[in-house]
Amino acid sequence: MRTFKFGMAAVGVLTSLMTASVSAEELVIWTRTNGVAEDKALKQIFSQFEAANPGVTIKMETRSVDEHKSALRIAAASKAGPDIYYMWAGPGLGGEFVKAGMSAPVDEYYAKYKWSDRLRPLADAYTTLYPPNRHGVPYQLNGEALYYNKELFKKAGITQPPQSYDDLLAAAGKLKQAGIPAIAFGGSVNWHVMRLMDVLLETKCGAKTHDALKAMTVKWSETACATDSFNEFHKWTSEYTLKPFMSYDQTQARKLFEANRAAMMLEGDWMANQLRTETKTPQDYGVFPFPTGTGRLYGFGVNYYINPKGKKDLAAKFMDYFVSDKVQQENLGSFGPLGVNKNVVPKNPDDFDKAWFELFDKYKSSFVNGDQGFPLDVTTEYFRVINAIASDTLEPGKAAATLQSFIDKRG
Repeated sequence: MRTFKFGMAAVGVLTSLMTASVSAEELVIWTRTNGVAEDKALKQIFSQFEAANPGVTIKMETRSVDEHKSALRIAAASKAGPDIYYMWAGPGLGGEFVKAGMSAPVDEYYAKYKWSDRLRPLADAYTTLYPPNRHGVPYQLNGEALYYNKELFKKAGITQPPQSYDDLLAAAGKLKQAGIPAIAFGGSVNWHVMRLMDVLLETKCGAKTHDALKAMTVKWSETACATDSFNEFHKWTSEYTLKPFMSYDQTQARKLFEANRAAMMLEGDWMANQLRTETKTPQDYGVFPFPTGTGRLYGFGVNYYINPKGKKDLAAKFMDYFVSDKVQQENLGSFGPLGVNKNVVPKNPDDFDKAWFELFDKYKSSFVNGDQGFPLDVTTEYFRVINAIASDTLEPGKAAATLQSFIDKRG
């Protein structure tokens, strides 16, 4: 009899273990290295989701940006990889993995969870860049604009932020006359000084032609505004940029900006937090959009993409929780000053928060960074051409033809 009871108990334990094994699910998320506030928020969100879904555990793996991209490229060629991964939206980065079959279309989940009803239009738009399907769920929405030193502007006789590109050039000229470099960049990383080229293309070519150039549906060598933009870029790097900018990175450039060595810096909304923590007087700085004249905000979106080889339904369930009003409100500021959920309201906003919310409310469309608009190989050549102009090893008048030659050779 005891043997029978023991046997039944053993069966019960075995059954329990089998049930636990069946119900237990691990959701694996790959991301680049997170900031402190972001990392803390994610771990709390994971813990809350696990508590609400017994048997589910979330495992997050973080790597440097380049290592993250490399790991995903390896995973795309195999059956391994995460259930969800972080990637910048756009044809050049997110699009690389969509084309590689690493991203599952999410149209059915958009319909099921009605995500468009709660997402900000700018954030939502970054999932529609890969027709005919939607790919990715908004994780983060970022804008990029010009931060400026109010005291240095005053010293140069600039009374208000420039409202047009001509105003901006005039301001740069006044700063130069006052012995103040107009802007700081870190040229040792390819993508930082690229931002200047991106906004100048938008300014000189307009939205439609700029998009066509980045889509490579028109020839750079036959589009006059492309050469105008490269010439304008050289004017800025030779006359108005803090030197020797090609020898240091973006963090060093920010430190020099904070040390009053330059009057402006073209940075993302995340720099507001950096100025709050790295300077004693963040109120001494302001922010305004680069005056391209097109009515589009420079910036980018980040999506969490769902791997078609992973646990798609569970991944979608987690993303529904992540973009919910509750989670987005509780963690506002952890993923940039503005959440992807349009129902979120800021609490006790400071001047930076107000400025960025005003920009995101004002602009209804945006244009992305060049490294998100091009395929990877063209991005590399775009970087090379930009760096060569900035280093005075390539005449700006030859840049458009040089880039187009590379594009033509790739077929």
